Amino acid sequence: MRNFILFLTTTITNLLPTQSIKTANFNVFLTEGKDKKTLYAAPTAPEYRLKKVVIDAGHGGHDAGCSGTFTVGKTKDKKSVIHYEKNNTLKMALLLGTKIKKKFPEIEVVYTRTKDVFVELDERADIANKAKADLFISIHCNSTDGNPVQGTETYTLGLHKKEANLRVAKRENASILLEKNYKQKYANFDPLSTEAYIIFNLIQNNYLENSVRFAQLVENQMETIERTSLGVKQAGFMVLKATAMPSVLIETGFLNHHTEGLYISDEKGQEKLTDAILTAFQKYKKEVEIIPVVEKKETEPKPKKIKKNSN
Repeated sequence: MRNFILFLTTTITNLLPTQSIKTANFNVFLTEGKDKKTLYAAPTAPEYRLKKVVIDAGHGGHDAGCSGTFTVGKTKDKKSVIHYEKNNTLKMALLLGTKIKKKFPEIEVVYTRTKDVFVELDERADIANKAKADLFISIHCNSTDGNPVQGTETYTLGLHKKEANLRVAKRENASILLEKNYKQKYANFDPLSTEAYIIFNLIQNNYLENSVRFAQLVENQMETIERTSLGVKQAGFMVLKATAMPSVLIETGFLNHHTEGLYISDEKGQEKLTDAILTAFQKYKKEVEIIPVVEKKETEPKPKKIKKNSN
């Protein structure tokens, strides 16, 4: 734990901003408002267009994530089928990427995985950073501890304020335990230890403003498809910690809840969920892009030629 704190303290020192911070790859400055600090884009901000998005399908390979067992069929031969998180997240990630490419052909879509393979948490962030992405979207399925809760929730990196948020972070971060040499790689960070998450209170997320912006748009859209929104939340997700761009983790629903599990495992449900995320992405793109207005110079109309009368 001591080594982990030392490791993150060094990292944080290198990340702390001086006079400005970066949000969506352009500079914004802290300005004192009437009752709180507000972020305003610098008047000389350069052109900014959202060019690349990384879509992360949670879990994969020998890391199945959570699961739900449902009885399907209308005959006497009903069968119990196990639905794994890793399969649902992959289907939704690929579907979302396809929809973004169709709607915005100019945007490059990068996936952390396109098949059922295990990708380590730090590698997922590394893929996004090397791609110099403008947005990182991690798709997951949630799991209840027995309570009949339903709904979607979208997370950004931050200190958990509720025990429920910590439980979700612990479950998703437990994938670390399936990695080789995870103790050395994550400086003895224990994803199951409550004390280990205290350090996240010190982390400055340079991209929090736009992470929250996109997360709120996602949850707003979930309500339009009559999904229960559990809101935008913060917790210490390792997959979000190392990404150098606005990043969110979307819990699309509770897989072990019978009704909700069937919804997010069904093609129609996945269509609606990805449509909602796509609309949120479209609105986010419009909000953050800075496109200079080219003023057209007014020119004097050319004088009309007068036809001479031949008579």
